[in-house]
Amino acid sequence: MSLLFTPLTIKSITLKNRLVMSPMCMYSAIDGLPNDWHYVHYTSRAIGGAGLIIQEATAVTPEGRISYADLGIWSDAHTEQYKPIVSAIKKYGCVPGIQLAHAGRKASCEVSWNKGWQIQEGPDSWQTVAPSPIPFHERDIIPHELTITEIKALVQDFKAAAQRALEAGYEVVEIHAAHGYLIHEFYSPLSNQRTDEYGGSFENRIRFLLEIIAGVQEVWPADLPLFVRISATDWMGTEGWDTPDSIALGKILKEKGVDLIDCSTAANVRHAEIPVGPNYQVPFADAIRNQAGIMTGAVGLITEASQAEEILQAGKADLIFLARVLLRDPYFPLRAATELGASVEWQKQYERARPV
Repeated sequence: MSLLFTPLTIKSITLKNRLVMSPMCMYSAIDGLPNDWHYVHYTSRAIGGAGLIIQEATAVTPEGRISYADLGIWSDAHTEQYKPIVSAIKKYGCVPGIQLAHAGRKASCEVSWNKGWQIQEGPDSWQTVAPSPIPFHERDIIPHELTITEIKALVQDFKAAAQRALEAGYEVVEIHAAHGYLIHEFYSPLSNQRTDEYGGSFENRIRFLLEIIAGVQEVWPADLPLFVRISATDWMGTEGWDTPDSIALGKILKEKGVDLIDCSTAANVRHAEIPVGPNYQVPFADAIRNQAGIMTGAVGLITEASQAEEILQAGKADLIFLARVLLRDPYFPLRAATELGASVEWQKQYERARPV
């Protein structure tokens, strides 16, 4: 029996399979609001058979956007605009999730197809923030070092965003603590040089993340899943955040009620040497799952059904997060089921195309 197409229940939510659409920025919003592009983009992947869709990085404040074209959820107007998307995802048998994010020092950027460099002046730029005044790139503006009062306010922004997500109908929340964005900037010693209670020791550097989790849990129902995406290594050895840190964090997150860690890596410094290739991030999901005792999601150049199945069969992860392969083929889950001999439901409009 294929594990990839075996349902998985997390708290009160049952995923029909283990295939997750990973959050991927579309850079197609205006004032943080979704539009027809987002509706079609997400609905087609639900029709295509994904078990869970996690909406792209959705900023908890306007300044938390990577670019001026990012989605946001900092107002009630955003909540209302997401409801039709959430409804459509559910209609086609998929669970709707959302990734709550703040880009920190990597904010105020151009969209990816316009090279993505930081914009430093004009209406599409703004002052970036970070735990320490260290820019990501030497050409970037120096980020504003957050005060403790401002840190506490951002915790409340994540909490308010989670409340709006609930009201919009999302059933999974993922806190984005990876890829060199604000939360990652706090827990990595490469970007955090603070000397107060948010810097220095491991316990201090993870404090911001733990406070966000606690704030979100005040409004997010205990019976709905809560995920955290981390960069499991900076790929800088002991100089930066590395696997033992992630395992230690995984044990703490499990104690705090987090259900799953979405295990990505890197993107906090530009000069890391990363051995990119198929399954290159899977060992981190494996280590955290089996040494911290918490469910994990594997992500990164997983492009074939057999590859995803092997990861699950070997006990290296509980979910498979797919990214670019789902941009190339929204119906990858249906094809994968055929390849693995799994019986899955097709939408009736597409039944006549089912391979025989």
